[in-house]
Amino acid sequence: MRKYRNAEIQEVTVQDKFLSPRMAANRQVTVPYSYKRCQETGRIDAFKLDWKEGMPNRPHMYWDSDVAKVLEGMAYVAAGKSDPELEKTADALIDLIVSAQQPDGYLNCYFTVVQPEQRWKNLTTNHELYCAGHLIEAAVAYFQSTGKRKLLDAMCRYADYIDSIFGPEENKLKGYCGHEEIELALVRLYRVTGNQRYLNLAKNFVDQRGQEPNYFLEDQADSREWLINLQAHKPVREQDKAEGHAVRAVYLYSAMADIAAETGDGSLLDACNKIWNNLTSKRMYVTGGIGSTKSGESFTVDYDLPNDSAYAETCADIGLVMFASRMFNLTGDGKFMDVLERALYNGLLAGISLEGDKFFYANPLEVTGHFIEAGHVKAVRQPWFGCSCCPTNLCRFLPVMGSYLYSVGADELMINIYAAGKAEFNLVTGRVKMRVESNYPWDGDISIRFQEAASGKFTMGLRVPVWSPEITVKVNGQGLNNAIENGYVKINREWRKGDEIEVKLAMPVTALHCHPEVSCNSGRIALQRGPLVYCLESIDNKAPLGSIIIPEQQDFKLKAIDSLTPGTIAITGRAFTENPEASADLYFSGVPAKAETTFTAIPYCLWQNRGPSEMAVWIRTV
Repeated sequence: MRKYRNAEIQEVTVQDKFLSPRMAANRQVTVPYSYKRCQETGRIDAFKLDWKEGMPNRPHMYWDSDVAKVLEGMAYVAAGKSDPELEKTADALIDLIVSAQQPDGYLNCYFTVVQPEQRWKNLTTNHELYCAGHLIEAAVAYFQSTGKRKLLDAMCRYADYIDSIFGPEENKLKGYCGHEEIELALVRLYRVTGNQRYLNLAKNFVDQRGQEPNYFLEDQADSREWLINLQAHKPVREQDKAEGHAVRAVYLYSAMADIAAETGDGSLLDACNKIWNNLTSKRMYVTGGIGSTKSGESFTVDYDLPNDSAYAETCADIGLVMFASRMFNLTGDGKFMDVLERALYNGLLAGISLEGDKFFYANPLEVTGHFIEAGHVKAVRQPWFGCSCCPTNLCRFLPVMGSYLYSVGADELMINIYAAGKAEFNLVTGRVKMRVESNYPWDGDISIRFQEAASGKFTMGLRVPVWSPEITVKVNGQGLNNAIENGYVKINREWRKGDEIEVKLAMPVTALHCHPEVSCNSGRIALQRGPLVYCLESIDNKAPLGSIIIPEQQDFKLKAIDSLTPGTIAITGRAFTENPEASADLYFSGVPAKAETTFTAIPYCLWQNRGPSEMAVWIRTV
């Protein structure tokens, strides 16, 4: 049922000025830094199973997942670049993890040492299957990257044990995890082993969710309202809105798409499409952030998208990219890639500093001086969190960003994002090797050169982003006028070594408006150029940001900005400021005085990299 697959990380070398430095910072800083923090906090030593009451660093029920995600990141780094020391560290960590496995296959530090009597007793909040899922994903990644099976074999034993506990059979538990993840992991395990048992178990967890009698009400859930947070308020095929905890939700939807791809289940794909339409048209921020409230880290209702209290968890952005990618590979519809790019280039990358050692858990679209004065975590990236799901998730996501640049079919090669670099693929017609030269996302001039081409015809698909009003395509200097199909220009021909495709995407500055039901953005605009959403920081704009008014009708200018990464382009133009000293009263009559000024806007994903600063995405306009 799946039309395409993602590129493998070994097939793509990212060499651009935007994504590549982030990947390098992850390899050099984020992964070793996170590994060290896992050591310091006791997360790694927990696998020694020697903790006793009264000792420090009491294991937590989700610690296994943090270690697993760091290990998964190490696996991808090992795949992308030879690093014997890193691999030696990973091998030692795997030895320690496997040593904690119980004779029956069970592997969980917390429930082996702290509460052994509670094994499988509270699936609603205890994260057992969630931790198992991340351990499985790390095992698959390490096997695919290095060929080493020790952790993979251990996780197969664990999955076999889980399968003996859960299922539709009369003598098995009908439960499923409160925090989805095991479903994704089991599909990956199935794909690498070919063992149908794992796909069936993943499908069982999805099929059981929300069925009556509701397992969570019999387990530990407080009420039917709480079921919404767990996406268990109704069977998944009846769900048509993005509901509940945002990270859990997109992990579930990704698993539903995976199972639809493997089984041909059209009812799951139909549900995914309905949920997608609700999520992206009524519950997603312009930055690609999702989950608007800290309460339950969740979605609320349609059009409830506040700026200063936005939650938009970094993990949720990662999950949205995963969901969008799966939906594109199932359908070939470019609308999914438009959202993937929005989330990746904006909300997701805002979650980590350029240096790679500071993080945002939540990603608001507005920060005032009051947040900064209070030292609020939304105003300044943090070095770590007690619940460090986001830093460790970035460890495993950033190394695989190149896999989202291309989608591969039997005789089709789709270029989704035009980041510079090299790529090599094996199609049914032969081997394809190419180089992409671009300064994306700073401009839309792209050159694609074939260094090796398959012997027969195959189709090149060139994405036409929704933000670009015009695309020009040439092959070996000859202009093409191919129709745009589902957001792509498709060229089917017999390609040869030395052939060159030139793509030119118009990349104007666009003033975006918001749906009128999002009342906080009434009378405001957000600036976007290419895939990048921009924001104001008080570092560049001395007036209080709430007093700045940007006329929409003007010729916006571009300029290089030296205080951020090399090549960063800012947007500048005319603006007005209202005089904040016009009255000492909270409320007053009369028209506030205005003064002409200029503004500077930077990409949202780069904000708060020059010290504490006020920030705003949506700006008043006239």
